[in-house]
Amino acid sequence: MKNYISLSEEVRTAKEQRKPIVALESTIISHGMPYPQNVQTAREVEQIIRDHGAIPATIAILDGKIKIGLNDDELEDFGNSKGVAKASRRDLPYLLATGKKGATTVAATMICAELAEIKTFVTGGIGGVHRGAETTMDISADLEELAKTDVAVICAGAKSILDLGLTMEYLETKGVPVMGYQTDVLPAFYTRTSPFPVNVRADDAETVASTLKAKWDLNLTGGAVIANPIPEEYAMAEKDITAVIETALKEAQEQQISGKEVTPFMLSKVKELTGGKSLDANIALVKHNAHVGAEIAVKLAGMES
Repeated sequence: MKNYISLSEEVRTAKEQRKPIVALESTIISHGMPYPQNVQTAREVEQIIRDHGAIPATIAILDGKIKIGLNDDELEDFGNSKGVAKASRRDLPYLLATGKKGATTVAATMICAELAEIKTFVTGGIGGVHRGAETTMDISADLEELAKTDVAVICAGAKSILDLGLTMEYLETKGVPVMGYQTDVLPAFYTRTSPFPVNVRADDAETVASTLKAKWDLNLTGGAVIANPIPEEYAMAEKDITAVIETALKEAQEQQISGKEVTPFMLSKVKELTGGKSLDANIALVKHNAHVGAEIAVKLAGMES
């Protein structure tokens, strides 16, 4: 297994010094934003994690290796590359075997983080049960990964293009705790609220870290969702974003877009229909998650040392 994993100098040093490390996905770089905004945002997010006492580890598949932490040149090259594969659990073996570039989704990042013994992972939003899944069976691999991989995911909830009610039901069935960070309801990515209550509310990083430690001390397999609402000033009104999503969904159906093409199409359409406001919101919420995620990683490392 070690043959497939390559640690950056910064991450290797952090491990030797037992410093807290926060995993970051790379799909947001290759599929989430245009260049050069993607690379700039990635660097800013990494810096926020450093500023709050932890070490960032952006994860990607490069040169037949799982790279845990990218250096500046790798990040620049990755952000500027065309045709990077979107890598989930099923794609990792092929990409490693062929040496092709892969951007890790939430599911793949969780797998790679666990292989590197990193417990905390920051992203934008998790995937979930798609609308109409009762006929399409379109359910994100993120949910299954949360059920079996011991990594905490700090996110702004699930993207509101999904069926949030069924997503919460699925997570409950799999025994995945959904903790609201200073909130009683599940945030829905661009908005701070949704009609769905979280399982428990935690108002500080210490409570989250203590809960995670207890879960894993008891060998309760699987991750946890720490749902951290988008900052107030960047949040969009629930009714506005719902109307935009309905329009985008209708267009996706008309164009017969399905499978893993749905999310990038929807996000691109939402960006277009909101006049770019959704991209600003996306960047703001990832940065906010990085801040909270770093604090949780620091508390968790302190409890384990």
